[in-house]
Amino acid sequence: MTSVPGHDTETGGRRVAELGLVGVALAFGLTFTLIQDAIRDLPPWSFIAFRFLLAASVLLLPYGRGIRRLPAAGWRAGLVLGLLLISGYAFQTIGLLYTTASNAGFITGLYVVFTPVLAWLFLRQEISGWVWGCIAMAALGLLLLSGFGGAWNPLGDALMLGCSLSFALHIIVTDRAIRSFPVGPLVALQLGVCGLAALVVATATGDLAVPRGSTVWGALAFTAIVASAVAYFIQSYAQRRTSPVRASLILATEPVFAGIFGYWLAGDRLHALGWAGAAIMLVAVLLAEARGGIGALPRLRPWRRGLVPGPRRDPERTGGGRLRRTAGRRGRDAGGGG
Repeated sequence: MTSVPGHDTETGGRRVAELGLVGVALAFGLTFTLIQDAIRDLPPWSFIAFRFLLAASVLLLPYGRGIRRLPAAGWRAGLVLGLLLISGYAFQTIGLLYTTASNAGFITGLYVVFTPVLAWLFLRQEISGWVWGCIAMAALGLLLLSGFGGAWNPLGDALMLGCSLSFALHIIVTDRAIRSFPVGPLVALQLGVCGLAALVVATATGDLAVPRGSTVWGALAFTAIVASAVAYFIQSYAQRRTSPVRASLILATEPVFAGIFGYWLAGDRLHALGWAGAAIMLVAVLLAEARGGIGALPRLRPWRRGLVPGPRRDPERTGGGRLRRTAGRRGRDAGGGG
């Protein structure tokens, strides 16, 4: 059987992108142990503010000029992404005051379920039975891994639900925005918005403090550079080559890596059900990878044209204005609406 060169290249690019997402999940998993130690000496909102402001500063060096060249629609996309990101952290930070850690871990991880639902609603992406089976497996593994005991805490759990929806929406909006605007400037802008919003909250709540000590600065350096600037760049770039459903499934392995690093670095011990849950989640991802054609991404029009099927272009090779004019001209020629 003769392989198709274009198909082989596309498949190889997708697998490299998804391997990058595994690295992102690994980096996110490591942050749990580092942040736990750091926020003993620095209030959480101050940590979030300095983390994302530092991350944005790192990306400003290579992409500052690109940010200035973004059209108004690109600035709006970065603003929306930044607000979704900080919303997720806000719901999570406040929700932890009113619910258990196991409930928080399980409900936050439910974005692996919400993402395909939102992709179906907003992106018109069909989800196969195989994908739903993998998602169900991942959710079961997450349930076992979190040690969820079934004791509901209405306020805290509702806030965690908001966190999960925010992160799912962030994946969906990222998928749309990166097909219209360059990745680097867009990521730098959203991280800056997130950091500034956290700075405002820290100031308003009286939690603003200056980082001190090697533990705090070490955690800030890793989470800002590796787990924010690099990780969100890789996530955004990878989402050009894979669907939001597959991305959410891979990123959902974050608590697995958190458990491994917690065991290795902090002496945390998972119970037998926890290890079984971690294994089930990894098997779910491997099964999804075994069926590489699933969850194919529908072609989308650029940001300003709405979430409807249409031409898809690479904004790194095509100017933002030209991209929108071309899409609009083709839509009019075909008699399509906006």
